[in-house]
Amino acid sequence: MTMRTLRFIGLGVLVAAVLAGAALIYFARSTRAEINVLEAELIARAEPVGAGRVAEAALPEPVARYFAYTFPQGVPEAPRYAKIEMEGQFRRPMTDSFAPTTARQVVSLRQPDLVFSADTPILGVLWAIAYDSYIDGQMMMEARVLSAMTVMHEEGSPELDVISLRRWLLESPMAPMALLPGGPVSWEPLDGSRAIAVVRAQGLEARLIATFAEDGALLAFDAVAPGDLTTPYHGSGERVTRGDVQMVEGVRVPMAFEISRVGADGMAQPFWTGRITSLRFVE
Repeated sequence: MTMRTLRFIGLGVLVAAVLAGAALIYFARSTRAEINVLEAELIARAEPVGAGRVAEAALPEPVARYFAYTFPQGVPEAPRYAKIEMEGQFRRPMTDSFAPTTARQVVSLRQPDLVFSADTPILGVLWAIAYDSYIDGQMMMEARVLSAMTVMHEEGSPELDVISLRRWLLESPMAPMALLPGGPVSWEPLDGSRAIAVVRAQGLEARLIATFAEDGALLAFDAVAPGDLTTPYHGSGERVTRGDVQMVEGVRVPMAFEISRVGADGMAQPFWTGRITSLRFVE
C-alpha cells in the first residue's frame, strides 16, 4: 500500500469522524430542544403557591409537624415551579450495574406536572439521554442512544398515567410546596409517624405512604402496592428514602435520595441514588 493511499484512507477516516461528531452534536441539540419545549409548556401552566395554604388546615399530626419543620420562616407564596439538578448512580431496568448519571427536573408546585431528563453512559463510549414528562395528565417517556437511536418510547395509557402521577408525588419532597393543602394533594391519617399522601388530577388518583421523623422530616415515601419489575422502564419506583436536609431559600429540603423498585417479596432494589446539586424555586 502506497503512502498516497494511506493518506487518502487517513483523510477518509478523519472526514468520517468529523461527520459523525457533527451528526451527534446535531442529534444532541435536537433532543435537548425537544426537552426544552416540554419544560416551557410546564412553565407556562405553572401557578404560584399562594397564601394561606397551611393555616388551620385539618392535617394528620405528623403532616402538620412536617410542614412546621419544612417551612420555619413561613410558606413562600410566589414560586410557581422548581428547577432541580442532580447527580448520582443510575441502574437501567433489568440490569445490575450502576453508571454515573446527571439529571435535571422541572416540577410544578401547584399542578402535578414534571419534566425529567438524564444523561448516562451505557457501554464504553456509548451514552444515552432519557427523558419523560407528565403535563396536564399526558405522559411520554423516551430513551435515545447517542441522542439519535430511540431504544425505548412509551406513550400515555391509564396505567402509565397513574404511574406518572405517582412519580410527581414521589418527587415532591424536593419541592415541598407541592404537598401543601389547597393543591392536588390531600392527606389521610395512618399513625403517629405515618400518613397517606393522595394526589388527584384529571380523574386519576395515586397514593403513597409517608414516614416522618420525630423532628418532622419526611424520611420516605412507599407505594401501597408492589410493582411489576419486568417492565422496560422503572416508572416512579415504589420507594424513595431521603436525607441530608438543608435550608434552601428558607425551606428545608432533603438533598440526598435513593429511589427503589419493590416487588412482591418486599425487597427494595435501588435504581437511582444521588443528591441534588442545584435547586431553585422560580416565580
